[in-house]
Amino acid sequence: MLQIGLTHYLVLSAILFSLGILGVVTRRNAILVLMGIELILNAANINFIAFSRYGTFNLDGQMAAIFVIVLAAAEAAIVLAIVLNIYKTFHTVNVDEINKLKE
Repeated sequence: MLQIGLTHYLVLSAILFSLGILGVVTRRNAILVLMGIELILNAANINFIAFSRYGTFNLDGQMAAIFVIVLAAAEAAIVLAIVLNIYKTFHTVNVDEINKLKE
């Protein structure tokens, strides 16, 4: 029987973090960049929960994860509002095509 340890959580977190960084760096669509940022934040949450479970942080890691989830929800709402306004103005959501803030 395979036991899941701290290493498994850290590997999963590293994979999610790498995929998030890859999404942020390689994608041009603002929505996909936002999804990459969400993956990065979820990787951090996995680390917080794993260290809370296997470390000596008790509930501090879980409280930090809840704070990150609330922060991510607020960030997503703000970024989606900004993306909608950018689309309304420029008719595109590609971040490399939006190089003028005043148009």
